[in-house]
Parts: sequence; C-alpha cells; structure tokens
Amino acid sequence: MKGLSSSDRDLLDRAAAFPMLALVQRWAAVNSGSRNLDGLAAMADMLADSFAILPGEIRLVDADPVDAIAADGRIEHVPHGRHLHLSVRPDAPVRLLLTGHMDTVFPAGHSFQSIRWIDEERLNGPGVADMKGGLAVMLAALQAFETSGEASRIGYEVVINSDEEVGSPSSAALIRDSARGKLAALTYEPCLPDGTLAGARAGSGNFSFIVTGRSAHAGRNPEEGRNALLAAADLALRLKAAGGPGFTCNPARIDGGSPNNVVPDHAVLRVNFRPRSLEGEQQARAAIASLAEAVARDHDLSIHIHGGFGRPPKPMDARAASLFAFVRDCGAELGLPIGWRDTGGVCDGNNIAACGVPVVDTMGVRGGDIHSDAEYLIVPSLAERAQLSALALLRMAQGRFSPAGGMV
Repeated sequence: MKGLSSSDRDLLDRAAAFPMLALVQRWAAVNSGSRNLDGLAAMADMLADSFAILPGEIRLVDADPVDAIAADGRIEHVPHGRHLHLSVRPDAPVRLLLTGHMDTVFPAGHSFQSIRWIDEERLNGPGVADMKGGLAVMLAALQAFETSGEASRIGYEVVINSDEEVGSPSSAALIRDSARGKLAALTYEPCLPDGTLAGARAGSGNFSFIVTGRSAHAGRNPEEGRNALLAAADLALRLKAAGGPGFTCNPARIDGGSPNNVVPDHAVLRVNFRPRSLEGEQQARAAIASLAEAVARDHDLSIHIHGGFGRPPKPMDARAASLFAFVRDCGAELGLPIGWRDTGGVCDGNNIAACGVPVVDTMGVRGGDIHSDAEYLIVPSLAERAQLSALALLRMAQGRFSPAGGMV
C-alpha cells in the first residue's frame, strides 16, 4: 500500500474493521430463495435496518407485475419480493449506482440451509458468496466512505433486488431508472476465487413456446391428431441446430403430453438463448420467429411465443474498459492484482450497461461453487474487497476517474 496518505489508510482501516462476517452469517441463516416470499420479506427488513446507518432516503419498493406461462399454457401472475432502494445526495456533482441482490437459488425446501466452516479461511453456506458476502462488502465500503471529507462530492443510489437469480423481471424498471444519469456503477456479484473479475458478458433470453395441436385416439385414428409433443421436440432440435458463433441455445424442458393412448394436443417448450452480441441477439430473434413458423406449418398446428431477452449482451466497450482500468489501478494501490475475463454468465450488470453506464459487476467477495451446496466464501476477501470499493469511491470523489481514460 505504498503511496497512500494517512487519511487513505484511515478510510481503508474503517472499511476492513466493519463487522462483515457477522452480517454474512446472520443473513445466510435466512432462506431467501427467489420464490420464498416470507424469507425475502425478512431479508428485506434486515437489509433496511443494516443500510439505515447510511444517510439518505431508504425504502422498500413493491415488485412490478410479472407474468409467466404455467405448465398447462395459461398465463399466470408470479409474485416477487420487495426491493431495497437507497438514495443519497441526489444533487451531488458525481453520481454512482451500486447494486446487489438479496435472493438466492435455494428454495425454502432445499436441504442447504446452514453455514459451516470448511477450514479457517473458507465458509460454506447458502448465498455466502452469491451474494450476501457482496452486500456486506458494499455496506462496509459505503459506511467507511461516509466518514471521508470527500463524501459530499459523491451521490449514489443503492438497489438490492429480490429477483436477480430469476432474471430481475420485477426490478428491471427500478434498475433502469436508478442508472439514469450515473457516471458509473458497481455491482457486487462474487469474483472468481483468484480475484479475477467478469469482463464482457453474453446476453440471455428465456422463451416459452406454447404448442397447441389436436388430440386423437393413438390406435383408432392417430392420423387425425396433431402431436404437440412431437412438434415441441422438433422445434427444440431446430432451435439448437440454429445456434452458432452469434448465439447459443439450450432447450431445457418440455411440459405437456398425454396418456400413451392419446395423441397429445398440448406442450410447452422452455428454451434459453445466450447471444454474444446485439447482432447475435437479432440472429436469435430471427431464428425463433422463422423456426416456430416452420414447425407450426409442417405439423399443422399453432405455436404461441412468450418471453424475451431480459439480459442484453454486455460488451467491453471503451467506457467499460476505462472503468475496469480504474478499478485495476485502485487494486494496484492496495497491492491487489486485478484481472478480468469474458464470461457467458449474466447478471444485472448486463442491464446497467445497456443503459449506457459503465459497470464492473464482480466487486463482491472471492468465492466459488456458487449455485450449489458447496458454495463457499473466502473470508479474508471481505476486508480486501471492502477496501477496494472504499478506495474506488474515494478516488472517484477526488475526480480521479474519467470514462474516457480510467484513473486520472
């Protein structure tokens, strides 16, 4: 940490001393799976209490309405939890966005419900890395920054949503509105165990293809039937074959079918697409439309398409590269090597980048095996990453970041 002033070091000491581990252990004890509304409500209240140490207006925002396709093809309303929104100094000359999520992929009935120590540095538990550890890092950095004499120069909004793990359908508008007018954004997804950050990201789109055929007796008059299950399988194969350099396709599930002696007249095909660029997204859209039409024609039935691309591709453009270089330089001041690599995974950073705001979206803890019962947090990274964020906030307040050129 050569070259840091005494006030810099005081700021970093405050960030590292914040009781992050205790918060992670407390938060991880609450099951906050994306569909566990009771758990999410408890988690939202706990986060509101914790983030109330910061200045500004804090509120819990009701989720926007979200529709989905049920297994029988009906459109149903899917309830979501509330989202936390904090606004601090909205009239400050420099404005930032910090985001995270309170939900995990582990539902209320999942067997993975408790934390345990793997060894003296690694803590295993649901959401400890993804991303209750990241939320603790964010809060530690912000409370330390608020004690700085430079704090008045930075205004920021914090969004912690309850539905990131299911694509943020009920919080997309809140994130979009909060990103408006911001110089940059920091999102607290976990980085890799060695500290590598995610750079460019692919996009993601989830679609349901509702196939409606005609039932008939499988032995007496099968030729009069129109087999929806067969058409759904045909469409899955054609969509998969259409993938390539522009996008990948994962047919994931077919709902529907009938007894063995009935030609099935209903099926729902679920498919995920990962476009690598906006051009790839357009290619995927064209394939979806043309292949659904072709299969409907060839099987003499109807196909209704529901869904969309909820996560746009996130390229490493010039503004994003400048922010990454800035974070790398802050890391260098701390003696932390910061690198990044592209990934096919998606997060709210995709949506923020689509608003024209540069974002580094893996500012959270080092950890691994996320989305599994082997998930772990590397505990020393709590202090390490809180100091990185605190220093980045301080350097931005000092006017040391420019979207055109990284560290000034």
